[in-house]
Amino acid sequence: MAGRGAWVHPNEECLAVALRRRAFVRALRVEGPLDTQALNHRLNEKRLNGNGHEVNGSK
Repeated sequence: MAGRGAWVHPNEECLAVALRRRAFVRALRVEGPLDTQALNHRLNEKRLNGNGHEVNGSK
């Protein structure tokens, strides 16, 4: 839906809490679970590279 968005801190713990609390589903007003595979991949990439400055193209 236009104008809908969800933010989460760029770390695995915050993502796990958001998923457990169904925060994305509520914020985005969608039914059922969301595919968060790309988000998990991005967080793992950040952790492995040690780059804490860029997430989703922002600084």
